[in-house]
Amino acid sequence: MKVYTTPIPEKEFERLLQLSEYDLDYTDLDHQFKDLTKLAARVAGTDISLVNIIDSFTQWSVSAYGFPTTQIPREDSVCQYTIMSNDHLEINDLSGDERFLDKFFVKDDPNLRYYFGVPLTTAEGNNLGALCVLDTEIKSLSQEKIELMKIIADEIVNRLKILKAVHDLKGRMLEIKENQKKVAHDIRGPIGGIIGLAKVIQDQGNQNQLEEVLEFINLIQKSGSSVLELADEILSQDYAKPESEKTSINHSVEFSLETLKEKLVDMYSVQAVQKNVKFSVSNKDGKHHVPFPKNKLLQIVGNLVSNAIKFTPDYGSVDVKLDLNESENSKSLVIIVEDSGVGISVEKINEILEGTANSTLGTGGEKGFGFGLTLVKHLIDKINGEIAIDSSENQGTKFIVKLPV
Repeated sequence: MKVYTTPIPEKEFERLLQLSEYDLDYTDLDHQFKDLTKLAARVAGTDISLVNIIDSFTQWSVSAYGFPTTQIPREDSVCQYTIMSNDHLEINDLSGDERFLDKFFVKDDPNLRYYFGVPLTTAEGNNLGALCVLDTEIKSLSQEKIELMKIIADEIVNRLKILKAVHDLKGRMLEIKENQKKVAHDIRGPIGGIIGLAKVIQDQGNQNQLEEVLEFINLIQKSGSSVLELADEILSQDYAKPESEKTSINHSVEFSLETLKEKLVDMYSVQAVQKNVKFSVSNKDGKHHVPFPKNKLLQIVGNLVSNAIKFTPDYGSVDVKLDLNESENSKSLVIIVEDSGVGISVEKINEILEGTANSTLGTGGEKGFGFGLTLVKHLIDKINGEIAIDSSENQGTKFIVKLPV
């Protein structure tokens, strides 16, 4: 049988970067697109319709009609071919195509035959995934229905843009609220000092010495100047500055150790079961519900977990430990992803830390796409985090990530 190479879009890293900017929670999108997946199936006259998002390792069916929402390895998907261009892909009979005739969804239940997919293309030309319809019967869509499918795909992209805009707006509002708290704290000190000094002068009355009064006035003047400087600083801030020119953290959604743990279990237990790998997530006692920004956490930890499962053989283990370190002036999230897999050589570790790592095959023969760990390094650097890797070949791997929150 002919072996097909894994298709990788020409601008794959740029595509993954833009996908990460949407900061999507793949387990919480079905309600956003349920009406459109149903409409797509009705338009095409098919049993099944899916909205699929494709990341570094996985195809996530974030919304489905006629089929449960699911996830499959990217290399097993049909949509990996759809995102290779900005045009639609139609396969009338999957069982007659050498690329797919041995896939589990063709050979076994539900014994799919027909596929039609439209890429979800952003304004920048990146395909985040695909809208597809499938059926157990051989079919063909008319040109009119193809155009309608493209309109539905465009609406899905529009809704993704709206979701991102709403998240960014929430983040901006939270940022302003944090600034207000800081301003209130900073102003309280000098104003309290002014009031306190004035009270001393008032209480002493005729007993005030001229030198003491002048000293008090001098201190009041300094405190007043501090307030004025702070006011000038606030008024001079450019709140209209575009988000694209800023590096502020997106606070659109907050997690806690407990919610992050639940998300990771929900999202990646399936991948572990498919590889017969024991997967566990634990967090530090006593800090389960302390809130912190969601900012890119699922993209960072998800890629590390998928990579760990990929390189861990059957009956191995992948363990994630979460902790929140707090000091008087800072808070940091510590994430440890440890596996009992094949390990990483010193040369490979250096490539990862330099952001130049290429992909290799997993223990189950899974194909790699070359950008998972490179993306992780990029995202961690972007938010001023730290990553360390402890590993040796055939001895497992431990990733230690520290992120400021």
